[in-house]
Amino acid sequence: MCKKHDRPLELFCKADQICVCQFCTESGHKRHHIVSLKDEYEEKKAKLRMTEAKIQQMIHERQLKIQELKHSEELSEKDTDRELADSVQVFSNITQFVEESLAQLIDLFERKRKTTEKRAEGFIKEVEMEISELMKRSSELVQLSSTEDHLYFLQSFPSLNTVPPTKDWTEVRVHSSYEGTLRRAVAQLEETLSKEMKKLFEAELKRVQQYAVNVTLNPETAYPKLILSGDGKRVTHGDVRQNLPDNAKRFTSCCGVLGNQSFSSERFYYEVQVKGKTDWTLGVARESINRKGEIKVCPRNGYWTVWLRNGNVYHANTSPPVCLSLKSKPQKVGVFVDYEEGLVSFYDVDAADLIFSFTGCKFTEKLYPYFSPCVNDGGRNSAPLIISPAHNTYLTNELIF
Repeated sequence: MCKKHDRPLELFCKADQICVCQFCTESGHKRHHIVSLKDEYEEKKAKLRMTEAKIQQMIHERQLKIQELKHSEELSEKDTDRELADSVQVFSNITQFVEESLAQLIDLFERKRKTTEKRAEGFIKEVEMEISELMKRSSELVQLSSTEDHLYFLQSFPSLNTVPPTKDWTEVRVHSSYEGTLRRAVAQLEETLSKEMKKLFEAELKRVQQYAVNVTLNPETAYPKLILSGDGKRVTHGDVRQNLPDNAKRFTSCCGVLGNQSFSSERFYYEVQVKGKTDWTLGVARESINRKGEIKVCPRNGYWTVWLRNGNVYHANTSPPVCLSLKSKPQKVGVFVDYEEGLVSFYDVDAADLIFSFTGCKFTEKLYPYFSPCVNDGGRNSAPLIISPAHNTYLTNELIF
């Protein structure tokens, strides 16, 4: 009941969100939007059902998220166990080889020492025998010198007046040559470690290829002289600047283009063919990068990249840049990012070798794949950058955020 008019509260004021009676609408709520109590009830009840449905949907989504997180945790535990087992096996193999190499080295030294001792003993016996012969001759000479028998003296003189045959011991030395022994052993150990590292990189590459994603080029970000294929998988540099709209996303002076896909969690991997090129830049860039004017592609400016220049000069674009010494010229480059770990790694796919890794990165916003085919250079660098599928049986993930 309305306390002021002692009338039933049959109406609802939309403006003040209160229940009113008929007389109230003629006084304090005269110009307000008034509806029947039943209509307002039905309307709010419908909204309540929608809110309830939304809450149930949110509960369901979070229950699914819990299942997803538990599944991720299980996978992470399995990955950790596998990585740990692999690591233990590798270090066990290395430890075993080092121990075997050391044992072989010790055995070699022992055998050389015994050989030296045997040679020394042989030389000593020879010298002792010569001393014995010389002492005998000396005794005979003393006796001959003291004789008064002229005939005996003259008959014995020719045979006793000569020095017994002996060896020239002036240059004889007893020593073992160990020069190069340790170096050869360490070189062999290094070769074995290199083979183990090769196996590790091959296994690592296969693991990161599990996170391969479908990446395409975003034409809205492309520098106006870049030519993109219709499927968004290849980019080349043209000599003519195209008349394209200058939007906020487009590079205006830097010869670059971003991928359509952005990533703000988890891990992702993609491969780019660089065959036939003398210059290129690849990596990832954060969403807020400056795209206008000249740009230095370094982590401080939001770029994590490596590049090739002049056909044989490779750099990791850190601050300052790091010159890379590669065993072979990559024909296909794999780019792997672990967002949570702050890791960006580059691989020579064909050689299954690590090119470079940025570690300890702090990502706080979306990351985009970054590509630069660099200038055409009169046709010397006309080959395209081609985003190619990662050939791996585990290629099942397509993480797009």
